[in-house]
Amino acid sequence: MAGSVIQYSGHQYFRHRLVLSILSGKPVKIEKIRSDDKNPGLRDFEVSLLRLLEKVTNGTVIEISVTGTAILLKPGIIAGGPLVHDCPLTRSIGYFLEPIIMIAPFAKKPLQLTLRGITTDDNDLSADLIRTVTLPHLQLFGISDGLELRIKKRGAPPGGGGEVQFLCPIVKQVKTLNFVEPGKIKRIRGIAHAVRVNPQFSNRMIEAARSVLNRYIPDIYLYSDVYKGEESGKSPGYALSLLAESTTSALFCSEATSKPGVAPEDIALQATRALLSEISKGGCVDQKHQSLVLLMMVLGSEDVGRCRMSQPTTRTIQFLRDVQDFFGTSFKIVPSDPSKPDSLDLLYSCYGTGYVNANRNLA
Repeated sequence: MAGSVIQYSGHQYFRHRLVLSILSGKPVKIEKIRSDDKNPGLRDFEVSLLRLLEKVTNGTVIEISVTGTAILLKPGIIAGGPLVHDCPLTRSIGYFLEPIIMIAPFAKKPLQLTLRGITTDDNDLSADLIRTVTLPHLQLFGISDGLELRIKKRGAPPGGGGEVQFLCPIVKQVKTLNFVEPGKIKRIRGIAHAVRVNPQFSNRMIEAARSVLNRYIPDIYLYSDVYKGEESGKSPGYALSLLAESTTSALFCSEATSKPGVAPEDIALQATRALLSEISKGGCVDQKHQSLVLLMMVLGSEDVGRCRMSQPTTRTIQFLRDVQDFFGTSFKIVPSDPSKPDSLDLLYSCYGTGYVNANRNLA
């Protein structure tokens, strides 16, 4: 098994290929990383992610070519334990947390990871959404006791200065998922945060979001989170993160972050429309969390796992192909309601691999 190196080219889907390699124990080689670019090779945040994966694991060998356009990763065991990592300011902390969340439950010791950098930006999931939406998705698979993300300091781009602490328990196996009833949206929650700007900005975002959301349901609670002094990082900024929860605990989320010259009201409306659009796509899992849920379904016990989701994104489609390369698992994807061929959501099902965490400390 160790002899067969799985090969890819290009810089896309870099993170989830590294995750699949570490979980499956199969080495991966990625070539032609931006080889036609003016500035070829790995970016600083990708190198930083490789260094972080080295810290979280034990015995992982990473070879980067001289030009930085090719890497070979030979996975070791996932070690866990207390760790600190400084993320470069080119990507937010969410970029680094997403892949770590996928592997942390299968470590030898519970992970206590402190990450420093930008907590919210336009490219990746913010620390707020990871705390309120991503982690509850792990709970569907029985990973819950001691699972926590603490936001110690906020850090807006470009200066950063934020800090979060991620605590993740270890499990022997993940549960099989059977999540096919989306239910009806029963409540909407949100966090409007403002750092190093007028605290009124968060209230203005809340007012604007309510002006749209109040038309739909009464149970709306939007929380204003204003940080001062040391805890507010090094740059001014504000953002609104929203999540909608259904009667069956399906979660949908959206967010929008401040941009120069754009009023807080417009940022709020952007987040609100994105949330309504995500809900309209249907299913039990929003598009930002498709890959995480599908991966945990593959690692589930040897039984058929089923989940109802919206149409797969291009990233999800590639993820499903890569999962087949590493685990040999393929998904059956059919319309969730055969009587309504034009319905948007689909039923994804697969046979779990019965993945057992062999790393964990039994002592």
